[in-house]
Amino acid sequence: MKILFSQKTMAWRIIAAIAAITVVSGLLWLWLAKENGAANFRLAAVTRGDLEVTVSATGTVQPEELVDVGAQVAGKIVAFGLDVDGKPVDYGSVVKAGMVLARIDDAVYSAEVSQATAQLAQARANVQRAQADLGQFKAKLFQAENDWLRAKQLGPSEALSQSDFDAAKAAYEVARANLNVGEAALRQAKEAVAQAEASLRKAKQNLDYTTIRSPVHGVIIDRRVNIGQTVVASLNAPSLFLIAKDLKRLQIWVPVNEADIGNIRVGQPVSFTVDAFPQETFVGQVGKIRLNATMTQNVVTYTVEVTFDNSDGRLIPYLTANVKFLVETRPDVLLVPNAALRWRPQPEQIAAAWRPDKKGGQPYRGSGALAGAPSQPTAPDQKKSRDQGTLWVPEGSLVRPLPVQVGASDGNLTEIRGEDISDGLQVVIASGSGDGSSDTVASPFTPKLFKDKRRPAH
Repeated sequence: MKILFSQKTMAWRIIAAIAAITVVSGLLWLWLAKENGAANFRLAAVTRGDLEVTVSATGTVQPEELVDVGAQVAGKIVAFGLDVDGKPVDYGSVVKAGMVLARIDDAVYSAEVSQATAQLAQARANVQRAQADLGQFKAKLFQAENDWLRAKQLGPSEALSQSDFDAAKAAYEVARANLNVGEAALRQAKEAVAQAEASLRKAKQNLDYTTIRSPVHGVIIDRRVNIGQTVVASLNAPSLFLIAKDLKRLQIWVPVNEADIGNIRVGQPVSFTVDAFPQETFVGQVGKIRLNATMTQNVVTYTVEVTFDNSDGRLIPYLTANVKFLVETRPDVLLVPNAALRWRPQPEQIAAAWRPDKKGGQPYRGSGALAGAPSQPTAPDQKKSRDQGTLWVPEGSLVRPLPVQVGASDGNLTEIRGEDISDGLQVVIASGSGDGSSDTVASPFTPKLFKDKRRPAH
């Protein structure tokens, strides 16, 4: 029993000793970190290279020439035509101008052609009848005119009574009026023929519209009807097929924000990528800037047309393109990650000579001042202030500021200029001191006891 008791006592003493060592080690580490200001900084080197300033946007690949083929008559789709390969036209079919794309049931329109043909024949027969009637009227007028001339020579006398004289005159006037009627009837009959001919042409044209033909050489990128489907053409022609005239001539329609449109110009170099070929970068140029701006959720954008060579036919319509417009190229300049210009230390991380304390140190007053001591440039100095930045370089276990002139940026790297700046200079981009600007580097010996004390009591 004594041996068992002594073993338990020894085990508890060992556990207590380990716990005490852990607590003391953690407290010692925290004290040393506080006294020395020793924070773990993440560094990056200043590099020299070429900087490309770009404007990024997302657009859609569009056919340069697109033809929407519709139906001008109503009816049921009864058949599709054949493409260049002899197969029924479908998505992706290659067609030539004049090829049959689809046929609409033509029973009604064939009947209308037959009816118009019969009406035309009737109208032509009416012309012949009017011509015959006109001949009769001319003959009657000739006879009536001669009778009237003889009556005028004799006059009312014993040889010609007054009633016969009046009858001859009346017959002449009637014959002349009938001739005018006959001439009008002939003109009317001829106009009826012209109207019948127009009706026949219309009926034939409607019959021809039942055969949908391709107006251009191209590729069908959308088929919007099926066999048996009825199309109704009223005020608007229903769309049946969408044909891209030449898939080797594509363009990208890119909506560009009004804040960036000033940096876009016709002929400007452009590079872009598509998700279909993520490892490749394609090139093009700005072809046109459309002036009809659009507003979506109070954001004004302008559509920019980007042209490029697709002679290999790899890109297809409606791909999403991630576009970069090349605004400016800065060759052989010093570059630094943007994170280095954004990072700001805590006062205790700054070397004593630059720390804004009460011990007579030289407080730093640069662009982006220290926490707790902001620097506010005046209005005339605002542009100059925007061109200034601050880098932080290690000085022992602390950091010191390094003022720089800030140039162009591509979103990841920024051009810098200034004294004491050289290729390979190490600058701070993040801190591990727990100031919230980066990941905190914690001691592996720090006990969880302190974290539990910061939790609210339940």
